[in-house]
Amino acid sequence: MPGPAVTLCSVGYRDKIIAWDDLPAWRQALRRAGRRLVVTNGCFDILHLGHVTYLEAARQLGDALLVGLNSDASVRALKGEGRPVNPEGDRAAVLAALESVTGVCIFEEVDACRFLQRAEPDIYVKGGDYTLESLNPEERRIVEALGGQIVVLPLVPGRSTTALLQRLGPGRQT
Repeated sequence: MPGPAVTLCSVGYRDKIIAWDDLPAWRQALRRAGRRLVVTNGCFDILHLGHVTYLEAARQLGDALLVGLNSDASVRALKGEGRPVNPEGDRAAVLAALESVTGVCIFEEVDACRFLQRAEPDIYVKGGDYTLESLNPEERRIVEALGGQIVVLPLVPGRSTTALLQRLGPGRQT
């Protein structure tokens, strides 16, 4: 006797890239469905084991994972000339292709304050290179004012974009 039928519902990665102006409606749809939203953000310039481990762990904390992605201009402001290595559209597509990622939204600012106000996370996740004390105080205030929780996840030792770029050669270390 054959086993039960399995229906796979697939969403193309392009459908997981959320335009800035569409983010409030996307968030409201999750809220209406009673889904708990986990949010994180970053540059995600060259995706590596540290990133995918972190994103998978973040996703386990709720029903959906939204990644706020720094724009090319904000990555340059944060990391310096020569970064990002990959343009924002490519970075967004690679992140969106991950099973653990429900949505990706690019934001223009160096900090995530405006993004967090728009995303309204139930849980805001940061990597172990942060502590509650070292987190941007305005980001922390916004999340807490929205009733969200902040979780710091450990890093995967030795796995970072900076370490990868150092191994690739001089001039790519930022």
